[in-house]
Amino acid sequence: MSSPASNAAMIKAMPAVFVLIWSTGFIVAKYGLPYAPPMSFLAIRYLLSLLCFFAWIALARVAWPASRSQWLHLGVTGILIHAGYLGGVWSAIKGGMGSGLSALVVGLQPVLTAVWVTQMGDSSRSENRVSARQWLGLVLGLAGLLLVVSRKFGAGNEATFFTLGCAVFALLSITAGTLYQKRFVLPADVRSANAIQLGAALLVTLPLAWLETEAVQWTPGFMGALAWSVLALTLGGSSLLYMLIQRGAATAVTSLLYLVPPTTALMAWLLFGEAITLVTVAGTALTALGVSLVVRPARPPQH
Repeated sequence: MSSPASNAAMIKAMPAVFVLIWSTGFIVAKYGLPYAPPMSFLAIRYLLSLLCFFAWIALARVAWPASRSQWLHLGVTGILIHAGYLGGVWSAIKGGMGSGLSALVVGLQPVLTAVWVTQMGDSSRSENRVSARQWLGLVLGLAGLLLVVSRKFGAGNEATFFTLGCAVFALLSITAGTLYQKRFVLPADVRSANAIQLGAALLVTLPLAWLETEAVQWTPGFMGALAWSVLALTLGGSSLLYMLIQRGAATAVTSLLYLVPPTTALMAWLLFGEAITLVTVAGTALTALGVSLVVRPARPPQH
């Protein structure tokens, strides 16, 4: 039986582990997509992940959510966080967008989350208003993204209206999914919750996979990417994201994601030779600074 100290250490390490695992998702897409179209890969991933969760649930005798409404809410978050987010990212990368740039676009999620939380709260309360510092962060974050993206148009077609559209769709999906889960999903066992989410994502993704004409190539590279996607990203990363959302405020959780773009860019440089230019570094740093200004909690007034 683990001690309270070891449990506390594990909880403290969860954000860092989540960032490292989540960053590999963009890398795995780059490895796996040469051998399969995006929706087919994701449908197989969801199916295998479901089988793993079902076995885990049966062995541990995990309880399922009791109410139909919770099944519905979990299904909605599964469609947004899994089908919408992953479908958008993988389609963008399949279309030629680099891992680092796709991570940077999706890395604007903390900005959208912070604005939504502040704007949809009680505007009469000062903590729910968008402060001057946050507006500055918004401007800097968007400027950093535009700086990077402007250099990618025409450079090997990495940034096109199609790939950017897919990445922005992924950004909107995971932002909406995170906010929806925090608002409507009650605490539940992460294993049964994930199984419901993946089942809903599979139902949405399967028809899209049937429309794809490219065949799946069962190569060692494909199977390695698939194994990492199932075991590390879905069973590990998605479970950590679910637990982090349940434990903390939506803005605080999504603020972790501004660490993903630089981590992914470094991995992509080491593994694929994706260039890290001074403009890329400056734009990424500007975006990270902007996001940090948006999500940083306000100082309490001094008396």
